[in-house]
Amino acid sequence: MGGRSSRMGRDKALLPFHGVALAQFVAQTVASAVNHAVLVGDPSRYAVFGYPVIPDRFPGEGPLGGILTALHHTSADWNLVVACDMPELSAEFLGRLLDAAEQSGALALIPAGPSGQPEPLCAVYHRNARPALERAFAAGERKVTLALAAVPTASLVMPELEPFQNVNTPEDWAGYATE
Repeated sequence: MGGRSSRMGRDKALLPFHGVALAQFVAQTVASAVNHAVLVGDPSRYAVFGYPVIPDRFPGEGPLGGILTALHHTSADWNLVVACDMPELSAEFLGRLLDAAEQSGALALIPAGPSGQPEPLCAVYHRNARPALERAFAAGERKVTLALAAVPTASLVMPELEPFQNVNTPEDWAGYATE
């Protein structure tokens, strides 16, 4: 899922990384973890990556709209939801998230870094979380962490931030750029 990339100044999904676009790298990592990946966004921009692309049902409405789009189209009980701008992701880490979610008894598993800051854009959502998230969205909420207040949620505190570190600015990207 991608946002507007306003701080980066260009589409983060298309940033070159290890010979492919960053979003394609993230999709490959997700597919390595769960044997399947689907992108949410503009099919005319992202279909070239070779994965199914679902048009965002709520373009311009932020990540919560993208999460709802994914949950609307899924037939899987558990769904990894990952932003397109996380170059440190690994299939092992995503597999651990999915395993923890299935054991949690919650409808969402949100990892957090050592500070406790939740990372809802690298998380696992049960498809049954959708109704509560839709109600929050319909009420005008756009912040994922606030919309999750109505969803039984488990947290997985991680000792490091690297697995879900995202890139938002050219300065963030400078350490990863492989152009």
